[in-house]
Amino acid sequence: MLTSLLGMIPLLAEGVELGARHYMGAALVLGLGLAAFGGALGQGRAIAGAVEAVARQPEAGGRIQGMLMIGLAFIETLTIYVLLICFMWGGKLDPLAH
Repeated sequence: MLTSLLGMIPLLAEGVELGARHYMGAALVLGLGLAAFGGALGQGRAIAGAVEAVARQPEAGGRIQGMLMIGLAFIETLTIYVLLICFMWGGKLDPLAH
């Protein structure tokens, strides 16, 4: 992710005009990074909450585990959707070659 953004710096230093497509590529990279980071934080919080709930009420562990798996699947699905959008839009962008 960072190398993709750093690859634009020499082009900007040389005075090469970068169009909207190049900035869109950078936005896709940042968006995917934010989605992955946010998904990881959400999954961590969900797992911590489930462990705490099972510790408080062990007899409900089965139900809590089922709800946790459904929630984790939703969180992961949102991150995969962002990845899919990046692939779809990324195929329409020009490479950073000059």
